[in-house]
Amino acid sequence: MNFYIIIPAHNEEDYIAKTIESLEKQTLLPKKLVVVNDNSTDSTQNIIDNFCKKHQWITQVISKSSDQHLPGSKIINAFYKGLDTLDDEYDVLCKFDADLIFPDNYLERLGEHFSKNPKLGMASGFCYIEKENQWVLENLTNKDHIRGALKTYRKACFEQIGELKPSMGWDTVDELLAKYHGWKILTDETLKVKHLKPTGQSYNKASKYLQGEAMYKMRYGFWITLISALKLASKKGSFRLFKDYMAGYFKAKSSKTEFLVSKDEGKFIRDFRWKGIKSKFK
Repeated sequence: MNFYIIIPAHNEEDYIAKTIESLEKQTLLPKKLVVVNDNSTDSTQNIIDNFCKKHQWITQVISKSSDQHLPGSKIINAFYKGLDTLDDEYDVLCKFDADLIFPDNYLERLGEHFSKNPKLGMASGFCYIEKENQWVLENLTNKDHIRGALKTYRKACFEQIGELKPSMGWDTVDELLAKYHGWKILTDETLKVKHLKPTGQSYNKASKYLQGEAMYKMRYGFWITLISALKLASKKGSFRLFKDYMAGYFKAKSSKTEFLVSKDEGKFIRDFRWKGIKSKFK
């Protein structure tokens, strides 16, 4: 299978070399790797340039945008600048973060999963973070959810879901829309990816309401948003986050922010979420 990879990168001089080195060592090499250098002010560009000189399948795109790390819009806008440079001769498209170390068999294993199941639309491994000199699961979400750092799409699925939404919540709505269109999602626990920079470490204060806004834009409705906000805030150990999430939801509702999904898609999403919530109490 032909894998194309896009990596948005902003000031990643401490991590990007390790990420690319792990992709160099893949037992199934990607056909193309585009690193989008998004307004970096450190040595990120020079590091990427060195890899581009070594490999014809690695290229760099220089992008100028805000230096604020707003989850969703910034990273997806950078992703599209990379996508615009690629042809469509791929089977699988990956959006990876610039602070990951992949096991050597990562792409080969995902390729096997996609080959075995033609209805498999998305697949990934799991993120692990270092704590007290041990790599432990970065347990922020359900194990059947593919983290935004590790997105991998079958081409037909990527196209059918309308590609990626430049908004907080993009890495949830993509899966929900894939399921809406009948695609399967797979997470492989044997594929342990080292995540060098914990999620949310570089988010700024302006982003604190965006999670709640995303829940509104996905048409969750009040009760599912309330339950989801409680769950997410408890996983992160912060009641203050819960208040921020709910404030973001009501702020989006009062301003009639544009939805990310249609009414029919929203109904499917709410039904799917309620089914998952109810299953926890059985």
